[in-house]
Amino acid sequence: MSQKPLFRADHVGSLLRPLAIKDARKMHFEDKTANINELKSIEDNEIKKVINFQESLGFKVVTDGEFRRSFWHYDFIEGLSGFELEERETGVQFSGAKLRPFFPVIKGKIDFPSDHPMLNHFKFVSANTNVLPKISIPGPSCCHFRTTPDDIYPKEYSDNENLFFDIAQAYKKAVKEFYEIGCRYLQMDDIFFAYLCDPDHRSVRTKFGENPDDLINKYAWMLNESIKDRPDDMTIGMHLCRGNFKSNFAAKGAYDPAVVAVFNEIDIDVYFLEYDDERSGGLEPLKYLPKGHKRVLPGFITTKKVN
Repeated sequence: MSQKPLFRADHVGSLLRPLAIKDARKMHFEDKTANINELKSIEDNEIKKVINFQESLGFKVVTDGEFRRSFWHYDFIEGLSGFELEERETGVQFSGAKLRPFFPVIKGKIDFPSDHPMLNHFKFVSANTNVLPKISIPGPSCCHFRTTPDDIYPKEYSDNENLFFDIAQAYKKAVKEFYEIGCRYLQMDDIFFAYLCDPDHRSVRTKFGENPDDLINKYAWMLNESIKDRPDDMTIGMHLCRGNFKSNFAAKGAYDPAVVAVFNEIDIDVYFLEYDDERSGGLEPLKYLPKGHKRVLPGFITTKKVN
């Protein structure tokens, strides 16, 4: 394998949304006083600013801050063939807040369309930076973990093996499409490996008739299947955390139940592991990192806290 770029400073990709974009999104989606082109113009301007800001700090890799998204994973998932977002009475509970009550449901065969909006998101960053552009997308497990058995309509997906296979194939196509438009650094936000280290979340999956440890292994297979055929000059990152919505978390627990699969069953180049407080456990799981090209960037700095 060819030498991958090593950065002394990097970040997970998501940045705090500026007020100009918050106001523009409210005007477009709620007040209906701004059209989509006006919203996009403001997004373009603010993304150019944040790219320049990252470059001014010396970063050799930049992102768009995920400024165009309503939420970190639902925009990508909704853009996949076979998925729809459904509004319900109440959202997912975090430690001190609830998400907006939207949930992904699977209505048809899952696939990655060639006109997925995030391909253009990447193209915009690439055209407006002098360093390496990176895009972060939700990992394959997000397509399953955020659903319940009642959210999966196609009969063929009543068997998780069929579901996981099609998710992996869709992501394999996504990796290929991003590479073909020039992406050489793709990050998978596959945070639900960390959720499956939390006893409460493990209990929920057990109630659905699923074995949490088996899920970890199946999620690892899905992700590795998605990325295993990438070209040598494409770096793949993996971000794990326990949720961050308005500085609230959704899970807790050390990485121990998932770390062997995460480090040894998935051909990841760089891991971004949340380590911002005691909820993350200690650094002992890092002993399972194999020797070679893999590296870990522990996340000691977080936007959840001012100091």
